[in-house]
Amino acid sequence: MTRVAIIAAMAGELKPLVRSWQRERRNGVELWRWRFDEGEWVAACAGAGVGAATRAFAEIEKDGAIDLVFSVGWAGALSEELEAGRAYWVSGVIDVRTGERFATGIRDQGSGICGPVGNGEFGDPHPSDNNKDVARVGHPAQADLPPRSQNRDLGHPDILLVTSPRVADEAEKRRLAAAYGAGLVDMEAAGVARLAAMRGIPFYCVKGVSDGFREKLPDFNRFILPEGRFQLGRFAVFCILRPWYWPSLIRMGENSSKASQSVRESLLDFLDERATIRERNGYPGLKR
Repeated sequence: MTRVAIIAAMAGELKPLVRSWQRERRNGVELWRWRFDEGEWVAACAGAGVGAATRAFAEIEKDGAIDLVFSVGWAGALSEELEAGRAYWVSGVIDVRTGERFATGIRDQGSGICGPVGNGEFGDPHPSDNNKDVARVGHPAQADLPPRSQNRDLGHPDILLVTSPRVADEAEKRRLAAAYGAGLVDMEAAGVARLAAMRGIPFYCVKGVSDGFREKLPDFNRFILPEGRFQLGRFAVFCILRPWYWPSLIRMGENSSKASQSVRESLLDFLDERATIRERNGYPGLKR
């Protein structure tokens, strides 16, 4: 049986995907499952940040080994070229805190490569004497990975994402773009990539843009608890008293909804490549 793990931060990021899946809450982690003949897909979220993503990963792993893992959800754009409301496959992830760099499986479709890139670059993902820290792992269906051209339909084929310990405002987005040459920023992907590399699990990352490069938004960080939970009630009261944020928040809400749907379609197209799983197993809530 093949087990696919899909890890996000917030339930809203997964909502279009997991509609009609079996749901449970365990140890502070929201879990959704869809079982079929060949295995199961398990989605989980525990809040914002690497720590929360680690807890979500661990909760999925308690029920069995993971064969393939995805980091999904919302991200901020670090470039005006990346359109809000659309999903993008990520070719590399950088941890801002540690400087670690992780290549995703989309980087080299034929190799199933994931893991920390030892020479600090994403250029050659294959292990060699000069790049021994790259983790080469087997993929259960390497021949069926989506072609790189699919990513061009969603945007640039080589998008880097930086994982930051804080929600990036407009000034921080400019700094991250200049420092890392990245196109997206989130708070979880590097943590998931690290866990996948440690276990030799193929790692992929697809993110939907919730907020554009120049969007002026409130400071979300003050409403995120240390464990990663977002204080929605406090945030709502804060925003009600500051109507100048309303237009940007409305745009963000609309873009987040579109981004989640785009992530869903990207994932289903990827996972459905080799066996038309949805048709043969009656994928719930399927709308094409």
